[in-house]
Amino acid sequence: MSALLELHQIHAAYGNAPALFGVSLEVASGECVCLLGRNGVGKTTTLRSIIGLNAPTSGAVLWRGQPITAWPPHRVARLGIGFVPEDRRIFAELSAWENLDVARCVSGRSGPWTIQSVCELFPQLRELRDRRGGFLSGGEQQMLTIARTLMINPELLLLDEPSEGLAPMIVDQLLDRVGALKRQGLTIVLAEQGVDFSLALADRVYVLEKGAVRFSGPAAELRNDVDLRHKLLAL
Repeated sequence: MSALLELHQIHAAYGNAPALFGVSLEVASGECVCLLGRNGVGKTTTLRSIIGLNAPTSGAVLWRGQPITAWPPHRVARLGIGFVPEDRRIFAELSAWENLDVARCVSGRSGPWTIQSVCELFPQLRELRDRRGGFLSGGEQQMLTIARTLMINPELLLLDEPSEGLAPMIVDQLLDRVGALKRQGLTIVLAEQGVDFSLALADRVYVLEKGAVRFSGPAAELRNDVDLRHKLLAL
C-alpha cells in the first residue's frame, strides 16, 4: 500500500533549541498511526512540522509523494490535511454553530462532512449550537474542535493530545467517536500520552524519545507485550 504521508529525516527546532532529530514515518490511507511518548519528546512538533506551523530545519514532508515541506498551514489544509491542536483554539466569542460555519466558509473543499453530519457524530453539538465557545466545557470544546476540523473534509486528520485534561467518562466518549471516524475510513495521525487511548485506536505506533523515533511497529505488538510497553514508555 502506497503512503499517503511520509516524513523523511525531519529535524526541527524552536529558535536555537533542537526538538526533532531525524524523525521518519509513513502513513497509509485509512490507517490510524499513533505517536507515543512522554511530554516533551517531540510528538506535537512532529505534527506541527506536517501542518506547516513549525517548518523543519531539514528533511522532507511528502503528501502523495509530492514535497510539501514548510508549506504555510492554509496551503497544507487545502490539500486535505486537518489539524486539531492540543489547545483547541476555538473562537471563544462565537457560538458553536458559528465556529462550524466559519470552517465551512473557508474550507474550499467539498465532501461528506456538513454541519448536519458532524452533529450526527457529536449529537451534543445540536444542544450547544447557540452557546459561545468560551462557555463550553473542555470536553465540549474538544468535540467542537474536531467537528470544526472535519468541516474542511480532510483526508488526513492530525489529533494532538485529544484526551488531555478530560474526565475519564469524556475520554471514553471521545474514544468512541474517533473510533467511528476510523471505521468510516478516515486516515488519522494521533499524538497522545494516553497509552490505553492510543492502543485502542492504532494500527501502527511510533514511540518517540528525546526527539527521535525509538520504536516503530504494529500496535498489536505493544498491546500484547506488557514488558515492551514498560521498557519503551516507562510506565
